Amino acid sequence: MKKLIAALLLTATPAIAVELDAMTGSEKEAFGAAVREYLMENPEVLIEAMNALEQRRMAEEAENDAAMISQLSEQIYNDGYSWTGGNPDGDVTLVEFIDYRCGVCRQAFPYVEKAAANDENIKIILKDFPVLGEESELAARFAIAVKQIQGDDAYKQVHDHFYTMRGNVTVEGLKTISEDMGFDTDAIIDAMNSDAVTDVLYQNAQLAQALNISGTPSFIIGDTLLRGFPRTGILQVIEDVRAESES
Repeated sequence: MKKLIAALLLTATPAIAVELDAMTGSEKEAFGAAVREYLMENPEVLIEAMNALEQRRMAEEAENDAAMISQLSEQIYNDGYSWTGGNPDGDVTLVEFIDYRCGVCRQAFPYVEKAAANDENIKIILKDFPVLGEESELAARFAIAVKQIQGDDAYKQVHDHFYTMRGNVTVEGLKTISEDMGFDTDAIIDAMNSDAVTDVLYQNAQLAQALNISGTPSFIIGDTLLRGFPRTGILQVIEDVRAESES
């Protein structure tokens, strides 16, 4: 209670802060007791204050995120190695940090696909960011190696397959996937531990750290950073970002 009252007073007008500084110890104690009594009789004020503080915190976080996105725009949008799809000249760009073993990423997958299919003015950028262990990294290395050797279409084919497949990710299983898709399996398996693939994962991890992203899925839509799958849905966020840019 004392911490909350202090927070409320810190957000009050400077005049009140000055008056508190001028109070004697007994006056401060009496004032604190009066404030406590008022809050106990009007608990809804606490809820309103907490909501106001949370809204202020979220607004400050959004401002900080927008500043980071602007500062790191070259690494985010033009790294030269991330898979890019949709409309390359779209008015809204959706960047997603992905982990193929992430359950929420699997849930988000059809919504991202629907957004790209229904809106011809969206650009999509995917960044492999395996954070859930050995199988996650194995899948990411395979997908990146496929992109480097077989190209963008092959990468997307593997990307889609990983989100619908069941079972564990193993080297033998990846070989089977590659062979079934008609890829150069030996070259891809050899490339998985190459410096070129490792560098992509390193650069993505460095970017995620700079953006304070620690989990997947995480999205950048316009100048909005979403750490997790938005409850309002991807399409709503895209509409909000587009409306804001047009206002």
